[in-house]
Amino acid sequence: MERSNATFVVEFILLGFSDLPNLRSFLFGTFLVIYLCILIGNGLLIFITKTNPTLQTPMYFFLGNFSFLEICYTSVTLPRILRDIWTQKGNIPFLSCAVQIGSLYVLGIAECLLLAVMAYDRYVAICKPLYYPLIMNHKVCIQLVIASWITGTPAQIGLTCQIFSLNFCGPNKLNHIFCDASPLLEVACGDIYQKEISVHITALFFVMIPFLLILISYLKIIVNILKLPSTSGKSKAFSTCSSHLIVVFLFFGSASIVYLRPKSSQSAKSDKLFAVFYTIVTPVLNPLIYSLRNKDVILALKKLLPKSCYS
Repeated sequence: MERSNATFVVEFILLGFSDLPNLRSFLFGTFLVIYLCILIGNGLLIFITKTNPTLQTPMYFFLGNFSFLEICYTSVTLPRILRDIWTQKGNIPFLSCAVQIGSLYVLGIAECLLLAVMAYDRYVAICKPLYYPLIMNHKVCIQLVIASWITGTPAQIGLTCQIFSLNFCGPNKLNHIFCDASPLLEVACGDIYQKEISVHITALFFVMIPFLLILISYLKIIVNILKLPSTSGKSKAFSTCSSHLIVVFLFFGSASIVYLRPKSSQSAKSDKLFAVFYTIVTPVLNPLIYSLRNKDVILALKKLLPKSCYS
């Protein structure tokens, strides 16, 4: 009976912000401005890291790839969120929901791994400066970026297939702003315990391992910086890492709260809030964080702008 009922679920309904009808125009305008800022800000970072001769280093190569990843990551969710707010209809076809969740997880894991790669790059630059050009040559940089993109793909596709192999025979309303494992498991029929365990194990593995690698890299960086004799040297070393650390804690902090905390402490409203944070707020802050705290990026931006804009 469950299996026959499952065939009737041809689409899901994302409730999104339907409980805030009076804020529809405000939310649409806000998210539209944010999306445009993400596209323009990260697009500008990609452009200057590719075209400016002074930014042809591994650090900026990774930053350009990270900005591209942020655009892709946000584009999986934000356009549909805007469409749902504008039309006041949150319906999403079964297959589209599967594609969205699969893409979101693949890109999310790629972001975790790329942040770990960027931390390793800073570790080599600060702790092994003489060997930096040899270790972080262009071929290695390309290999690390490719590895970041593809390492988690098989596992995330497998996880997505597991989730959508469940029977959905009950209400098809998802109290979330996009398709995600937690709201989908809530409306699934039958025994979902093993699928919940799979989601948590996958999240634990692909979120915590990159975070631990980042933590180890920065512990070694801090120990090495403290050994530097000059205060100016310490300040310069810390400044090159601070932007990356801010992005790491913003992304990993909000994502960990959503995917690693016990189910008993979860609520739909808090899940929506943290989902907005790690899928929308972090990507829009990324260009600001890296440009405002990086002299090389500021100089590159000034070369693109007319003198009247900053004089």
